[in-house]
Amino acid sequence: MPLYEHVFLARQDLATGQVDALSEAFAKVIEEGQGKVSKTEYWGLRNLAYRIKKNRKAHYVLLNIEAPAPAVAELERQVGLNEDIIRFQTIRVDALEGGPSAIMRRSERDERGPRGDRGGRGGDRGGFRGERAPRAAQGEE
Repeated sequence: MPLYEHVFLARQDLATGQVDALSEAFAKVIEEGQGKVSKTEYWGLRNLAYRIKKNRKAHYVLLNIEAPAPAVAELERQVGLNEDIIRFQTIRVDALEGGPSAIMRRSERDERGPRGDRGGRGGDRGGFRGERAPRAAQGEE
């Protein structure tokens, strides 16, 4: 069966529970079409690059789908009719990612900080750029 990644953007004024209900309804459409949704990822409420239908933010959701083409066509039809969805895109892929998607990996990296677990850049020097250590610390007296 063909493999697909389907991403949709839901309006910003929906609650997270409503977005979960939407993704469950779309998964049911796929299952009725003899397919299956292997993974659902909620990417959160994120800023849009530009306004879409008076929205500056949207809830992003990814569905990894294994289904025949008619089931995916029905999913796209249902998503297009739903007024809570402001954008969607379905892409056929050769293989689905097993672990978290690139967006989820990036958010995990952001939680650790810009340097991750590697520590700061200054080593043991301390201080800010341009700031000099006291002369006694430099070995001069």
